[in-house]
Amino acid sequence: MKYMLLYRWVFAAIVLTACNGTTDSSRQGNAKQPNILFIFSDDHTNNAIGAYGNALAKTPNIDRIAAEGALFRNFFVTNSICGPSRASLLTGKYSHANGFMSNEQRFNIDQFVFSRLLQETGYQTAWIGKWHLGTLPGDAFDYWNILPGQGFYFNPDFINNNNDTIRHEGYVTDIITQLASGWLDQRDKDKPFFMVVGEKATHREWLPDIQDLGAYDSVEFPLPETFYDDYRTRQAAANQDMTIDETMRLDIDLKVNLDFEKTLIYGRMNADQKAAYKAYYTDRVSREFNEKQLSGKALTAWKFQRYMRDYLATANSLDRNIGRLLDYLKAHGLAENTIVIYGSDQGFYLGEHGWFDKRFIYEQSLRTPFVMRYPGVVAAGTSIDQFVLNIDLAPTLLELAGAAVPKEIQGQSFLPILRDGNTAGRDAVYYHYYEYPEPHRVMPHFGVRTRQYKLVRFYGEKNFWELFDLENDPNELTNLYESDSYQATIMELKEKLRELITQYEDTDAARILAEETAR
Repeated sequence: MKYMLLYRWVFAAIVLTACNGTTDSSRQGNAKQPNILFIFSDDHTNNAIGAYGNALAKTPNIDRIAAEGALFRNFFVTNSICGPSRASLLTGKYSHANGFMSNEQRFNIDQFVFSRLLQETGYQTAWIGKWHLGTLPGDAFDYWNILPGQGFYFNPDFINNNNDTIRHEGYVTDIITQLASGWLDQRDKDKPFFMVVGEKATHREWLPDIQDLGAYDSVEFPLPETFYDDYRTRQAAANQDMTIDETMRLDIDLKVNLDFEKTLIYGRMNADQKAAYKAYYTDRVSREFNEKQLSGKALTAWKFQRYMRDYLATANSLDRNIGRLLDYLKAHGLAENTIVIYGSDQGFYLGEHGWFDKRFIYEQSLRTPFVMRYPGVVAAGTSIDQFVLNIDLAPTLLELAGAAVPKEIQGQSFLPILRDGNTAGRDAVYYHYYEYPEPHRVMPHFGVRTRQYKLVRFYGEKNFWELFDLENDPNELTNLYESDSYQATIMELKEKLRELITQYEDTDAARILAEETAR
């Protein structure tokens, strides 16, 4: 009974503050517990989405969610790497609190996972697609059908909640949509649902669907302003292993002069799929590369163009299938009372600083796309500039579903921001990354980001600080930590950092700072 009273109060409060022009029928529909569809991609940066300003990317369906709802401009992750990001999503906690700090670990599925509370509140729950947590979902979801590990783009295996491993013929993004639609068809329609659609796209090695091969070949992508960054004053940036120049592989990543018969990921392809890939990558792309005989900066720039074309072509199917899910909701009368969210597990570099991949606290990997549609509650065209973290999703969805939010959750609901766009939100966010040295040699670090500044502490083999003035240096090129004129600011930021470390009970970070103070 207390849950019923709580969610009725929540929705009454939301509707009273919703946009002008809300109809009586939509108010009545939103009095029910909403369905929740969360589409969760891998490595898809907001810099590759039209709604976030990329005029070259073809993302009409993600853009549609943003146009019909809210676009979050400052949605950040707490640890920019795939598995830990998913663990933070499920638990509403930082990596050190849920125990899953790097991809090489196994997630403890027996700990608190917010989907179990949704089950107790009357929801049917499902996770379909990429899971990537080293363990199976178990009873945390009523139904699951997931890719083992990273999964394959073509003809992938799926493990379902009967522990059956089944190979499906086709392209992974299409198959995930088919499985998701199939579950929606067969669910108990007297109950609300919470479904996560976990996409493999746009993870490396960026294999587009056959119909999307060459989709961006006529586009010449401008080099990012920081593409030839020399990393001066930034030790960790200078010593990483994630550059397009040196790290990105011509054969495996860009499919240049690749032997498709001897490479594992292409062994999954059937004859027609492999023939299409050979016709495009061998007969067209590799021939062009061999004729050009490139070297130096010209070679690096060519690699960047190929990377962008494959990355965005892979995202085409992602967006197309998001459209199919939106169409399903409309066709089955579910659109008005279903919260639709699209997000990614973290940001990603599209040549900024000369990089691909993620991991760093720097803006392109710290910030991730997040758009949300909820007709009658979230006004169309809403832009949210407040700081929001991925650990905030769990408490927000619990509140929207009418469930009590446990005290152990470290995130905070952004429901007040949805209700009142003038709500202040956080003044700073805390971040902690661990995985080192493999696979990309990004040094472990933690730090704080405010509206104007970012203070970062790298530790391990080397120990040093970085400070960036984001207002005057949005590309984070100049480390100001040794600047005399910023010492008072540094002291204030360190105090804020200690405050957040204490708040989130990050004992490792606290120890590192204590040891430094004692020296």
